[in-house]
Amino acid sequence: MKNEIKAEEVDKLHKMSNSILNNAKYSLDNTDEWYTTYETVAEEVSHYQEQFRGKVVLCNCDDPYESNFCYYFLRHFNQLRLKKLICTSYSGSKIEKIKNNVPISLKLFDNSGKPVVVNQGYVFTISKMPGKIDEEVNDDIIKRVLKRKGVVKKLVGSGDFRTEECIEYIKECDICCTNPPFSLFSNLFSLLVKYDKQYLLIGNQNAITYKEIFPYIKENKAWVGYKFGDMAFRVPADTQSRKTRFWIDETGQKWRSLGNAMWLTNLDTQRRYQELQLTQHYVPDNYPKYDNYDAINVRKVAEIPMDYYGIMGVPITYLKYHNESQFEIVGEANHGSDNEFDLFKPKVNGKELFKRILIRRRNV
Repeated sequence: MKNEIKAEEVDKLHKMSNSILNNAKYSLDNTDEWYTTYETVAEEVSHYQEQFRGKVVLCNCDDPYESNFCYYFLRHFNQLRLKKLICTSYSGSKIEKIKNNVPISLKLFDNSGKPVVVNQGYVFTISKMPGKIDEEVNDDIIKRVLKRKGVVKKLVGSGDFRTEECIEYIKECDICCTNPPFSLFSNLFSLLVKYDKQYLLIGNQNAITYKEIFPYIKENKAWVGYKFGDMAFRVPADTQSRKTRFWIDETGQKWRSLGNAMWLTNLDTQRRYQELQLTQHYVPDNYPKYDNYDAINVRKVAEIPMDYYGIMGVPITYLKYHNESQFEIVGEANHGSDNEFDLFKPKVNGKELFKRILIRRRNV
């Protein structure tokens, strides 16, 4: 029996994501300094555990002393039976926390015996963690590992993943798992594609339509992960307050959230094989055609008609439910010029619409 997702439930689940039409409201915020929670990492990686077994994992935007990516993989190193963990940090990292905003006091030294300092890029590598196979590593052991002399090495450069020394770590890894600076998302994606690596990356949903990324979405070589929508991030102390999607917790930590965040990956997911159950029939009056392209506009994923085999423009949130055997991705309707698959700027009766994914039903 085929796995099915009821289309009526789709838009209810993503009401918040669909309500954000663009990221302009975030343009004044430095999303390059938004830090991922441990829960966000743990929830997503739990779906891919078998695919991480025996792999070299790279977190190349992650200070080992404050990144929850690094903390997660240290804690689950033996459970996942990792071959190696590599974490590189940018210069200027605060080096003040290990997990869940709990400060730790460590006297840290690099491979030359000098104290670890701010404004220097470092690399942390580990090939073996104390403890039993298939069991989590406790915090006391993690702290002892981080304090070992020589476990952290000073980088020649800033720790930017685009530098030659950091590209060598990309070449070495099997899977890159990180939250790159949003402004550099496509840069990291392109490097991982160039060196034929697997990846699990946090980004903004708008990145889907980037010219460097959308062709891989279309050709079913990249897809969205399990979490596709609202995500919370801790932010620096100097972050300005705002009326929405901002709060300060009981410890004084500032937080922001995005309604259109996502995981992008080329690791296999079970959801890719689930069939979207369609309940609506095609009625021409309910599905207007675009002014400048022979395709119908579908307002919501739940309204995709079961009996229409032409091209349809659907919301970006459709990608969470895309099944290559059920639908073909034809292209996108965005600006009409972003890439060879950006076919037109969507308009209905003269009114411009938000970007759409263009799909066509398979004849099955």
